[in-house]
Amino acid sequence: MTRLALLLAALLATLPAFAVEPNEILKDPALEHRARDVGQALRCVVCQNQSIDDSNAELARDMRILVRERILKGDSDRQVLDYMVSRYGDFVLLDPPFKATTYALWFGAPLIVLLGLGGVLLFYRRRNADGAEIPDEPAPLSAEEKRRLEALFKEDGR
Repeated sequence: MTRLALLLAALLATLPAFAVEPNEILKDPALEHRARDVGQALRCVVCQNQSIDDSNAELARDMRILVRERILKGDSDRQVLDYMVSRYGDFVLLDPPFKATTYALWFGAPLIVLLGLGGVLLFYRRRNADGAEIPDEPAPLSAEEKRRLEALFKEDGR
């Protein structure tokens, strides 16, 4: 019985937390459905990768109310999204458009991961099997080593 309760608790914990409060819900179910659709497309600017409908942040609540106000004024879903983008920028969209001003959003995280992997690879390439750092240039030969090398060249006939 305890296992079943733990399993149910774990399953409930994985469900998205809808933060829309009852006093925010529109009376017209069709308009509320549109508001939910628009809200799922907008990012909470405080919580990063949560939609405004999933976020409990105060700013997300303000954004949800703003979305509902725009819908009640007769804006289309596209107009509401455009309005939110004009206020918060393309970052507010969970699926931002692919254009020059959003390249950092699209490529920022993979670029940071690649730079980190390159740094780790470079760190380990500069170390030998014992873990000691390999110098950039070999140490110069001592006088004894130079004499021995010249003797070897003479023996070899070079």
